[in-house]
Amino acid sequence: MATMPRTHCKDWRNTTVNATRIATYPEFWHYYLREHAKPATRAWHYVGTSCSILCLVAALALRQPWFLLASVILGYAPAWIGHFTSERNHPATFRYPLWSLLSDFRMFGAWLSGNLRRELAAAGIRDTE
Repeated sequence: MATMPRTHCKDWRNTTVNATRIATYPEFWHYYLREHAKPATRAWHYVGTSCSILCLVAALALRQPWFLLASVILGYAPAWIGHFTSERNHPATFRYPLWSLLSDFRMFGAWLSGNLRRELAAAGIRDTE
């Protein structure tokens, strides 16, 4: 297994990231979960993902395309707040935008279905929720 890039730091502006790229999505998924180890970070993500989904539904139901932009802004803003204030790391979105977006929804679904604890354990995270 390749060395996982580390983004943890005391000050997110001074983050150093290992240059190793993640090659497969299963490898990325465990990295993603480790970057969301703190329950507060995940909670911020749930808020953002919920807002994003509501905006997407509103865009379709009301036929208002500006809700699509709101979906992106309201989806990412809370998630990034969680990374910068709680986890103190850079969001995976900056290096892996598509896998990160997929993982946001996957984590949200695992949380809703009650399977997140198992996924966290598989990634080596002891859940404190």
